[in-house]
Amino acid sequence: MDFFNHSVLSSLIFCPLLGALLVSLLPRKVAREGAFVVAAINLAFALHLVFHWNDAANATRFRFEESAAWLPQLGVTYRLGVDGISVGLVLLTAFLTPLVVLSSWKVAQRTKEYMVCLLLLESAAVGVFCALDVILFYIFFEAVLVPSLLLIGIWGGARRAYASVKFFVYTMAGSVLMWVAMLYIYFSQTSSTRSFDLGAMTEAARKLDSGSNAAIWLFAAFALAFAIKTALFPLHTWLPDAYSEAPAGATVMLASVLSKMGIYGFLRLTIPFFPGISQEFAPILMMLAIVGIIYGAFVAINQTDIKRVIAYSSVSHLGLIVLGVFAALSAGKLSDLTLTGVTVQMIAHGLSTAALFLLVGALLERVPNREMGAFGGLASVMPRFTVLFWIALFASIGLPGLSGFVGEYLIFQGVMASSFWMAVLATTTVVLGAIYMLRMFRLTMYGEVARSENAALPDLGAREWISVAAILAVIMWIGVAPQRLLDMVSPDTKNVTATTIAQSPDFLAQLPNDSTR
Repeated sequence: MDFFNHSVLSSLIFCPLLGALLVSLLPRKVAREGAFVVAAINLAFALHLVFHWNDAANATRFRFEESAAWLPQLGVTYRLGVDGISVGLVLLTAFLTPLVVLSSWKVAQRTKEYMVCLLLLESAAVGVFCALDVILFYIFFEAVLVPSLLLIGIWGGARRAYASVKFFVYTMAGSVLMWVAMLYIYFSQTSSTRSFDLGAMTEAARKLDSGSNAAIWLFAAFALAFAIKTALFPLHTWLPDAYSEAPAGATVMLASVLSKMGIYGFLRLTIPFFPGISQEFAPILMMLAIVGIIYGAFVAINQTDIKRVIAYSSVSHLGLIVLGVFAALSAGKLSDLTLTGVTVQMIAHGLSTAALFLLVGALLERVPNREMGAFGGLASVMPRFTVLFWIALFASIGLPGLSGFVGEYLIFQGVMASSFWMAVLATTTVVLGAIYMLRMFRLTMYGEVARSENAALPDLGAREWISVAAILAVIMWIGVAPQRLLDMVSPDTKNVTATTIAQSPDFLAQLPNDSTR
């Protein structure tokens, strides 16, 4: 068991990677089954993290650590590890991938290639959340772009070319600037001890943070890259196009997993690297988050395209999460709770958005028209669909008893401690969210049947029902009994706040250390 504990993260990364190679060699008619088996095996690896979480505790705050020499002459190591902040995102990725494969069973065009792209995307996403070497993080961060671009560009809607190019240009522009900033920090170290290890880079960046004029530009480069990935206002415009044009399975991965990479980057790199500058610029980023919350909600209210309603709701919800990240820098004793809420809300948003997009994808397979005017009266025609859609909708709004309420409540506590008026403005996400979500439900499920052929639409099949019901079960479990998740998350959010708020010198001692430093 000890051996597997020290190799489970590599298994999580390389299982879908090798699985993609295997699926590419399988006959086309069994590609779906092969991809599902690979994704299910990877989910079993991810569950190992939960069942052996306490067994893997060690002297550092990272668990299941792996380390191997890679390019020692350049200070690059193959170093992996997870903490309470990243483990939930790894679980989210591994949990959603087999369900996305199930939901994509009817993909007829280049089915094998589609499944290969999904597995490659899972591999790169897990790598982002596990990497403890900055170069390794960057490689995985960029690798995500390739399968994402292909999924949108090949299997997307009518405007897929425009959406895929816009997505690629936006995210690549920010990543290039982040790469330059990484190199600057690397070369600021003494030549004999240069390393891309997370601990070494944190130490070097914090020296710049305390006494270098260049630190502001370095902070801006990291913040821009992660703000683009998070779709923070006004860098959000790629998101509605990408979400609305991508196929249902790809949309789930984009909305539930890829958007969290930006927030994770803020927590893992930007704020620990530049705690002083992060505190200085926190009010600006909080204001942008507030604008994103309100803007995204109002635009969602005025949408007629059902996928764009959910897309703009993500702009609003992601704005709330970013608000929580930077509110924690000035929330005092509530900072730990705020970051715990941020982490829980990332998972909650990923689950509720995945359920909504899977249900909309199933609906669009029956009525290939995204305009809500094309629906109506579906409650009497598709009762199983209606019940699941109703639960997913309330999970997105943040109804008590569902996962969204837990994270939002903790975030609002922290924002209130930071700024009363920002907290008041932030709560509009709940009120406005109820407006656009209930409006979407009313137009889709009730009223006159818009077209006569809708009266004979089939309800959800077993495969579709299982995919969504599994997500909703986890949503309700977190909402009713969140303590298990909170116990995994909260100790590590305390470590983060110790370094970013209290400026604790003990934090660097907790980071991985190696001979290259």
